[in-house]
Amino acid sequence: MAIVEMELNKIRIDENRGEQVIVLKEKHGGRILPIVIGIMEATSIKMKISGVNPPRPMTHDLFYNAITQLGAKMDKMIINKLENNTFFAKLIMSVDSRIEEVDARPSDSIAIAIRAKAPIFVDEQVLENISNSA
Repeated sequence: MAIVEMELNKIRIDENRGEQVIVLKEKHGGRILPIVIGIMEATSIKMKISGVNPPRPMTHDLFYNAITQLGAKMDKMIINKLENNTFFAKLIMSVDSRIEEVDARPSDSIAIAIRAKAPIFVDEQVLENISNSA
């Protein structure tokens, strides 16, 4: 599986459709990947990148704190599949000397990756499928 490193480019609100869209941009190229996400995930991502620290941990903070306190490290997240207009992702974590993969929604994965300062990747096939359908 060939993967392409991406970075968070922007979060858009489509007021006509009532949707939040996160846009990932290829780190060393020009391709983009827009993903519709929920309001809670968009808020969580916006809060973190804006430096807002809530008085108590929000859900993504809680998950990140739990994995680190249990001795795991988030190495990266990968959007690895597009099926029936739904993106799939996985968190890649190191636990002791082994690698664990955890199935997750892309929006949650990105929110956690931002907290972990972990790189964001997309499978090349997903990017090609998006390019071919545009």
